[in-house]
This record gives sequence, C-alpha cells and structure tokens, in this order.
Amino acid sequence: MRKRLLRLTAASICGLAVANGDLVPAGIAGSTTNAPFAFVTAAHADDDDGGDDDGGGGSSSSSGRSSDRGSSGVWRGGGNLLDLFRGAPEKRTARRPQPARKPTHVPGEIIALGLDDAAIQRLGERGFTVRARQSLGLSGSQIVKLSVPARMTLELARQEVAAASPGAVADLNHYFEPNEGTVQPTPCGEGRCALVRTAIGWPEPDAGKACTAAGPIGLIDTAINPGHPALQGVDLDIVRLAADEAPESGRQHGTAVAALIAGRQDSRAPGLLRDARLIAVDAFQKTKGDADVAETYNLVRAIDLLASRGVAVINMSLSGPHNQLLEKTVSLVAERNILQVAAAGNDGPRAKPVYPAAYPELIAVTAVDRNFRPYRHAAQGDHIDVAALGTGVWTAASVDGGRPRTGTSFAAPFVTAAVAILRASNPSLSAEEIGKLVVQTTEDVGAPGKDPVFGWGVLNARELCRS
Repeated sequence: MRKRLLRLTAASICGLAVANGDLVPAGIAGSTTNAPFAFVTAAHADDDDGGDDDGGGGSSSSSGRSSDRGSSGVWRGGGNLLDLFRGAPEKRTARRPQPARKPTHVPGEIIALGLDDAAIQRLGERGFTVRARQSLGLSGSQIVKLSVPARMTLELARQEVAAASPGAVADLNHYFEPNEGTVQPTPCGEGRCALVRTAIGWPEPDAGKACTAAGPIGLIDTAINPGHPALQGVDLDIVRLAADEAPESGRQHGTAVAALIAGRQDSRAPGLLRDARLIAVDAFQKTKGDADVAETYNLVRAIDLLASRGVAVINMSLSGPHNQLLEKTVSLVAERNILQVAAAGNDGPRAKPVYPAAYPELIAVTAVDRNFRPYRHAAQGDHIDVAALGTGVWTAASVDGGRPRTGTSFAAPFVTAAVAILRASNPSLSAEEIGKLVVQTTEDVGAPGKDPVFGWGVLNARELCRS
C-alpha cells in the first residue's frame, strides 16, 4: 500500500496520472479526477503572423516519436521514457518563407539614348549585342537596348555605354508597375461610390462648352478591354508596344483608368470627361509571376509616341525606380508644353519617392477619401503636389459593369481630367501656367501651404468650368 501511494505521489508531481497500470500525461487518461495536479503546457507564439500555413497547424503530432505511443497517448515502450517527464514536446510551426524579392530591372541589359552608329559598332566589338533600337522624335536620337557581355557587371557596362558617345545617357532597363492599390470592399448601393466625385464638386456632364476637355489625352497603362460597355463608342486608340511574343498584360488596371477618364456617360461606369479622345499606350507585359511590368525601354517609347500625337496631357498611373533615360524623356516632354500627371504610389507614407511622380516636371498625385482623409497606403513627401479622390472610386471592371477601386492610380485621372478642362478653357497658357491653375483649384486641408501629405491641397473641381 505504501508503494502504491508513493507511486501515485511521484506520478502526480511529474504531471502524470495512472491509467490501467500505465503512466500517462494527466488529462489524457480519460479522467483528470485521478490526478492531484493538472498537466499544464505552455503556449508558444506563432512566428508567421498568424497566417494559414501547411506546416503550422493540424492535429497530427509534431514529435518524431509519435509511433511510440498508442492512440490514447499511453507510452507503449520504445523511444525515451524520460520524454514523459519532460512535458509535452514543443509544437513547432513552420516559418513562412520570406516572399521572393521582385526584380527591379531586366537582367543583363543596358538601355541608352544618344549613341551614334560608330559608338554602337565599337560597343559591339567589346561584346555588347543590340537587342532592339528605335528612333525617338523627342530626343532626335535613338533608344538602344543592349545585352551586356558575359562576366561584366551592369554598373561597369552602364559606365562604358555612357562613355561611348558624348552626351549619351545610359542606365539599367528598370521595371515599372501599375499602382494597383486595393479593391474597396465598401458596398456601393444607391450610387454611393458612383457619386464619390460629388465630394469635390465634379462638374456634371451637361456643364456646357466651358467644361469640355482639350485633347487628345494620353494614357500609359496596362492592356484595355475596348469591348467593355463603358468604352464602346468612345474615341479610343490603343497601341501596344511590347513584343508580339510577350504575354499581354492584364486588363483590369488599364480598363479602370481609361473608363474613369472617358467612360460613356450612359454606362454603369461613366467617366469624368464627356466625348474625350483618348490615346492609350499599353507598355506592359505579363511576367511568369503573373505581375504586369513595363520596361523603361517601352515606357520611354510610349511617352515619345504620345508626344508625337500632340496630346495635351499624359496620365501615368504607374511607378518604379529612378532612371536616367526616363528623367531625360519627361524633361523633353515638358519642353513640348505637354502636361504630365503621375500617381504618387501606394508603398506607404514612409516609403521612398517613386518615379516618374517624383520628377519635378510632373504633377504628383496622392489619394484621399471623400472626407479628405489620406489613403493609408499613399506615398508622402515633399514631391507631392496635389491630392485627389482615390478611395472607393467607382469605375469599370475588366469585363463588364463596374466596381469601386482604391489607390493613387485612381486619384491621378481626376487631376488629368482637370488639366484637360483647364487647357481647353485656357489654350494660350503654357503647361507651367496650367499647372499653377491646378494648384489654385485645390482646397488646403493640411498644414498651411504645401505639405508632404496633401501637397498644395485636395483638388476642388467646382471652379474648373468657370475659370
């Protein structure tokens, strides 16, 4: 009897109970009343941010010795008996792998402006290979895409290409992405999203001749669905620049932006402008990872094409890193008296500035909601010029109908449309003077004057058609 009592006491202290003559963890034997002390295990934090993970959950044992126990948890021999006295094995959750870093540029390529034929020939002798080239009207030269010789770093290659001709500009062939933002989950019954533009007093379609747009309007974006009911009958010219063999980019972003600017007024996704002419350049292509990207090579060509078509303004709801060729190109466009509007990006208020929005020649647009609160993912900084509606903006879906969209991509078209109206009303003004008029139509809602959150303020369209 004394041995039996000692056995029970030792088992209880170690967090064990007795069941059918076997030692088992308390609470597993079926009744916890047999154990003087409850068997308590520590809770371990999950390191994968609480997301679902194939390796972190499930009811199967995470111990490599599960075969040494019966279905009731009773030790049947084998393994190490001391495991029972150490407590339950720690449950390990597979750490979620870090997402692969997105490539920022085309590997092994350099692009250049201002190379003459002799320089290109010399570079060929050095092992460079011309992959593509095209003459540009803006610069009066050609843009060249070069493959870098084996075992030469991209930076060394860039320096060598830049030095091949006096005044040449060379850089990596950087990738740019559309500023996707998010799909706004807010219900849009009773026109709540469709009427979001009324928050800034956007003119009604029948506001008269004073509210027509100067045209054409240039757009650089992803692919567009011209068969969408909101775009049927719209004066829309679509040009695709990517190589024929390259997978076509998705149509969601481009269709949404195009319809927001020029969608039919009698459709489910009416645009900001009535009877506008839109020249849309698809400079994007789909990657293996299902992302839409535009090479700088194609982005520069797209800007050059739109400049040659005499557009009044260019909308670029896209972003990427600083690139010397892009910087040179937007500077040349500004000299042509063409306004350029770009989305500020959705990388967050502490993110570094993105381009082309951060170049001084462009109007950088951030996003706010209908109460003029900043969109929480919108970029901030000294380069921000204007804020516009960018959350819950009703526009076309990729196939049919419409949906609310959020992001700086959908704020930029408000400023683009405003620029087109101001230019039509003031044809004698320069691009710089039109830019100042845009600033004058803003409502200063942040710190007095220009601030890094709202720029000069939120676009106020009430005076657009009376300027």
